[in-house]
Amino acid sequence: MNRNLSKTLSFLVLHLLVGFTVAYLFTGSLALAGGIALVEPLVNAVVFFFHERAWERTGERKDRPPLLDMLLHRHGAQERSASR
Repeated sequence: MNRNLSKTLSFLVLHLLVGFTVAYLFTGSLALAGGIALVEPLVNAVVFFFHERAWERTGERKDRPPLLDMLLHRHGAQERSASR
């Protein structure tokens, strides 16, 4: 099996186990913990998709400030990005 795929699958298993354990400790319910452990990675996958698209857009136009500057509303970000 490809090393990257193995690492991805092992991380997925760890992620699910950690999510399930934390949710179970907070709720005391196996069913609720299982639901949370399954839904949370799916939501994160959707968030990651849009996160990647936002980062791609900042790379398309050099006159825009970096995404982090925009999110943190850093003053002077326009001048710094224009000087690059």
